[in-house]
This record gives sequence, structure tokens and C-alpha cells, in this order.
Amino acid sequence: MRATGNRQSRIRAMLVVAAVLACALVPAAASAAERTVTVTASATLTIPNDTATIGVGVKRDRKTRGEALQATSAALGKALTTARTVPGVGEGDVQTGRISVRPIKKGETTWYRATEGASVTLHEPAEAGELVAKVLAAGATGVSGPNYSVGNREEAFGKALTAAVTKAHERAVILAAGTGATVGKALTIEEGEGQREIVAAPEANVRAAKSKTPTTPPPTNPGTSTVSATVHVVFELL
Repeated sequence: MRATGNRQSRIRAMLVVAAVLACALVPAAASAAERTVTVTASATLTIPNDTATIGVGVKRDRKTRGEALQATSAALGKALTTARTVPGVGEGDVQTGRISVRPIKKGETTWYRATEGASVTLHEPAEAGELVAKVLAAGATGVSGPNYSVGNREEAFGKALTAAVTKAHERAVILAAGTGATVGKALTIEEGEGQREIVAAPEANVRAAKSKTPTTPPPTNPGTSTVSATVHVVFELL
């Protein structure tokens, strides 16, 4: 009798376990049967360039190293002081660069040539020509740029991502309509390829650097940048 009772207890326990497993499998089965649509979409935005970067260089020839360095530093300091008077240039927007001194020959005499450069960031790129003209008039012996760009790239890329998600939803609606379904919430969103940016055409840089009248602002055009983003989205179908 005791053996029979133990056997019945084991059977009841097995039935309980089976029932629990069956209940656990219901959500999995329902999840497997869930209908979804997966969409990949890209968006490209054209954004006005709001930043310009200009290189400023100075070189001076003197009979001693010390005189060459002193003259070069003084001239560059004057040029950068002038640059800060241009709208869009703040105190933290000027960064000095490499300094070099080397001997040169002028006839039979050895002189020394010192060169020093700096980079100026301009947050009003339409003033780039004005800045170039002023630093050349103030004593700079050369400029490079302007190179135009979007200052806040993360913000620009965020806008492109938002546009890509919107386009993904629009495509999902079209696909769902073909099956008589409607689009529900987004189940997963995955970022695709990263940021791609195209800066303004270089012709404006060449005109600025080759201006023959440094007291007159050369023609410049900030242009636009193109920012692209891609997303992969899985939507539920209702």
C-alpha cells in the first residue's frame, strides 16, 4: 500500500511540473507568433555651415635667432589681436601652433628665419573674408582656409537620425498596408552607418588665399554640409 501511495505521489508531482511547463511555454509561443516588419531607412540633411577655421602664419628674417623669434612673435600677436576684433571670434577660439627657426643665406651673410602659426575658429563664417583681410593687413604673411564646417556635429547627426526613424515608420506603414495590417510600436531600433559629412567646395579657400588686395575682404561662401544617418527598425504589426 505504501509503495502504491508513493507511486501516486510521484505521478501527481510530474503532472504539476508538466502543467507549470505548459504555462511557461504559452508566452514563448505567443511571442514566436508575433508579427513584425523590419525596415532600414536613411536620411540626408543639408545643413548650413556655421563655423570657419582659418590658419594664420607669420615669418620674419633677422640677423640673430632671438631677433627673428621676437619679431615673429610680435607680428603674430598683433595679427591675432586683430582677429579677435572680428565678430564671431572668442578668446578661446585662437590656438597657437608650431614655431620654427632656421638659418638662411642672403648673399654671403647668414640670417635666421622664424615662422609661427595659429588657428582661428570663427563662429560667424560669413565674416571669414573680413578676418583674412584684417590679419594680412596686420602683418600676417600667409593664411590658409577658410575651412567650413558644422560646429555641433552631434546635434546635426541627431537631426539626421530623427529624420531616418520617421522615414522608417513611413515605409513600415506602406509595407503593412499591403498585408492589411497596421503598424504598432517600434520594438527595436539599431543605428546603422555613422556620420558622413561633406564640407563646402574648396574654391572659396583658393580665392581667399590668393587675394591680391589684402585690405579688401576676398570673396568667401560658407556653403553647406551634408549629414546622413541610417537606422534599422523592427515594428510590431497589429
